[in-house]
Amino acid sequence: MKVLMVLTSHDTLGDTGRKTGFWLEELAAPYYVFKDAGAEITLASPKGGQPPLDPKSDEPMFQTDLTRRFNADEVAKAQLAETVRLDSIDQKDFDTVFYPGGHGPLWDLAEDPNSIELIESFIAAGKPIALVCHAPGVLRHVTNPGGSPFVQGRSVTGFTNAEEEAVGLTKVVPFLVEDELISLGAVFSKVKDWGVHTVVDGRLITGQNPASSGEAAEALVAALSQMRTKAA
Repeated sequence: MKVLMVLTSHDTLGDTGRKTGFWLEELAAPYYVFKDAGAEITLASPKGGQPPLDPKSDEPMFQTDLTRRFNADEVAKAQLAETVRLDSIDQKDFDTVFYPGGHGPLWDLAEDPNSIELIESFIAAGKPIALVCHAPGVLRHVTNPGGSPFVQGRSVTGFTNAEEEAVGLTKVVPFLVEDELISLGAVFSKVKDWGVHTVVDGRLITGQNPASSGEAAEALVAALSQMRTKAA
């Protein structure tokens, strides 16, 4: 099982003067779901090299057993320091792709032609894809072959308007994930703020927030396993 994980390279939180990037739990929890399932993991980002970590995600109140495991894992940290450039990635080399969130992806990956093309190539190849928290927002320009929005009519979730309001960034982010997906015709569902919620629609898997990232990764592993069983 070869898993590609795509991280943001964007580190500036609008014009607030604060830093952003990827959210640690959304990398760490799926990383170990995949690792413990025996997967070969490749980390990529638009600029390559060390992607920016949202410093808030490493604060004590947001740490989990898996973020602590990641921070103590020298092999994982070395891999993170040397992410592959996104423009060098070929979908054919992987079974699936997983997008962790954090606010960074709303600025770069949502608009990145390489990311959009990559996701469309995974979809065309019939491979499952998963995105959590803010990352479902990177589907905003992904289209079906006929040009209609990929998410149109599909069941999805992602970071909610209420959750964005709770962290005080409604007016800072370039767009709200929930509003954007609904405007594209997606069927958006959610649970209470910070509750665990994962939606599976065919080969599209989305998770609502950081707490949902491990469950979304497990759903992705299950989808791959199911496809292999059918192929056999």
